[in-house]
Amino acid sequence: MTERPEPMAMGHYGIYDRVETLLRGMGGRILDVPAGEGALAVRLKALGFDVTCGDLYPQIFKLEDTEIRAGNLDARLPFDDAEFDTVVCVEGLEHIENPANAIREFARILRPGGMAIVSVPNIMNIEERLKWLFFGYTSHFKPLSKEAIRVHQRHEMGGMDEIAFHINPIGYAELRYWLEKAGFEIDGAYADSKKSGMWAFLPIVGVIRLAAKFTSRKKRETRWTDEMNSDAVLTGGNTLILAARKL
Repeated sequence: MTERPEPMAMGHYGIYDRVETLLRGMGGRILDVPAGEGALAVRLKALGFDVTCGDLYPQIFKLEDTEIRAGNLDARLPFDDAEFDTVVCVEGLEHIENPANAIREFARILRPGGMAIVSVPNIMNIEERLKWLFFGYTSHFKPLSKEAIRVHQRHEMGGMDEIAFHINPIGYAELRYWLEKAGFEIDGAYADSKKSGMWAFLPIVGVIRLAAKFTSRKKRETRWTDEMNSDAVLTGGNTLILAARKL
């Protein structure tokens, strides 16, 4: 009998490590979407969760003993209202046309008090802000011609030929706004892991934080200035992770 290969991670292992830390000691029913091949689901099962998975391409899923359903984050997910205690969405929102719809769906399928953990590429750390200033794009969102996309980012997975790339640059403010509008309260913002070489930007980080102090406290609170200049965001890694609880 041929053994199935281990599921490949669709995101950085640092993201999975952080999600695992945030969820340790919890339990109940959890949805992993998009699940990819199931690498995160393996960890969630090891933590003791009752794991269900969803993905636009369920044919690439590699875990035989875990439920997987076809689910499109741009549409209604195939799950009942208040079905889950926790939803985890890693490496998903930046790939779809309507992230706000996905977050509303997370609110719908979560029970009151349930938690959503979502990640997006961190376009707001100091390195990415400077790249945007000087080049007009970030490491995560580069302008590509159709031909460049076809040649460099076409891949095949389980018979599926699909162009996969980031189409939605989502910052801290946008993600928090969508979560709060959908009825969530933010528990915290986290980085996946420390980004090497960030020490070189510390003088600029200091200037940014000092400049923020010259604005009124009310303006900083209403525009989330301190949060966007926090360690998790301004000096964080490649990925921003928000944990939010459904009210």
